Amino acid sequence: MSAKYNFYFKSEDRQRPLPDKLILGQNDSETVTHVALKLLAYLLFYRERLQVELNLHSDQVPFTPDLVQLDYELRPKLWVECGECSLNKLNKLAVKVPEAEIWIVKASVADAEHLLRAMAKDELRQNRYQIVALEQAMVDELCGLLQSRNEVFWVGAAFDPANLQFDFNGLWFDSSFQVMRF
Repeated sequence: MSAKYNFYFKSEDRQRPLPDKLILGQNDSETVTHVALKLLAYLLFYRERLQVELNLHSDQVPFTPDLVQLDYELRPKLWVECGECSLNKLNKLAVKVPEAEIWIVKASVADAEHLLRAMAKDELRQNRYQIVALEQAMVDELCGLLQSRNEVFWVGAAFDPANLQFDFNGLWFDSSFQVMRF
């Protein structure tokens, strides 16, 4: 592990009673952008039993998700990938986690559109994937503010209309995003 980031949360969002703290590790192969995307995905999709990079210990699902929520029978109910994700992995996820919502969080609309074109070209299963396309400028600014200790004041997020509001290390963010389906 090349770095560790602590996030201390305060929340105004009654729909998402966030924990007090989250620790995200940055592996040698991960970028700071990937860490920022995991944080934003955690905040957007937060729900009870949401876990970060959980090893599923399953021969059937040989992947580690960025975020996952398991049901009471320990099957993935929500699977979130952040940043780069291979088409092969996405294709296999559609079969191996048939009951899960599969979300991919991208740093920009251009990245999301590129993924959609590649998914169509490789003929991945339709109606299985949802993509969150964030604003690149917001992600870049968040990456520039990222420290080993971070304060997050979460105001809220909505998917219709797609918008998120929060304070990160003293800087206010009020940003829209796009939701795309494949």
